[in-house]
Amino acid sequence: MALGERDPLTGYLTTGHEWNGIKELNTPVPRIVYVFLILTTAFGLIYWLLMPALPLGTTYTKGLLGYDERKVVHNDLARAAAARAPWRDALDRQDFATLAANEAVMQEVRETGRLLFGQNCAACHGIHATGNAGFPNLAAGTLNWGDSPEAMRETIRTGVNSVHPESRTAQMPAFGQDGILSRREVNAVIAYVQDLGRDGIVAANRAHPDGVKIFGAQCSACHGADARGNAELGAPNLTDTTWLYGGDLQTIFKTVWYGRQGHMPSWEARLGARNVKLLAAYLADLRARRP
Repeated sequence: MALGERDPLTGYLTTGHEWNGIKELNTPVPRIVYVFLILTTAFGLIYWLLMPALPLGTTYTKGLLGYDERKVVHNDLARAAAARAPWRDALDRQDFATLAANEAVMQEVRETGRLLFGQNCAACHGIHATGNAGFPNLAAGTLNWGDSPEAMRETIRTGVNSVHPESRTAQMPAFGQDGILSRREVNAVIAYVQDLGRDGIVAANRAHPDGVKIFGAQCSACHGADARGNAELGAPNLTDTTWLYGGDLQTIFKTVWYGRQGHMPSWEARLGARNVKLLAAYLADLRARRP
């Protein structure tokens, strides 16, 4: 095929290439491509002149506008901190009762506390703080170490059986495994304990006289003679329907036979005193507003 041959249909010259009878036309580049190339090149040059753009070893071109993304972020953070300052100051200074009465502050506590709880606590206690097996329901019911805001703050601060020097410490003995109680005695006391929460203390006492004696001799020192627990020791109330590990006989048997030792990390070092108090205020408000 001769170079420079003109296609009779389009009028364009050919390039001299042919494949299986198909000739390649020397079609000019569309003008719109040149327009876009010119515009993007002009935009790049203007951006390079006005904005930070090119690295220069240890520095970079600053641009005629002097724009600095780091300064923008720093200013945004400073404005956010200034906006949070009033309610954070109130959180630092006021006691829990005063905070609870301040609706403006509590609105901030609810919003910030929900995020803080979701990031740090929800993995164990659930996103709505309703707990999981082995992890208590924080939104309702009696808590082992007390459910006042002050008690919850202390638990969050020091943890339970944690590495914190002031950690709350609790241990449920392995009554069966360590030979403290026989299998018969364990069976008697777990039947009694199950009926405490289901039927009430009067009915349980009447139905399980052996269980009452064993409970009085082995369990009342921690859980109390009335089985209502002891927040100073982290011993749960056994007369309600709230169970940490489960209220079926098999689970209660495992608890009594093998013992339990719960664990909660200390959050003081990670979150700081302010956020620990914030979480306690958030949980106290969550419990107060729960129907």
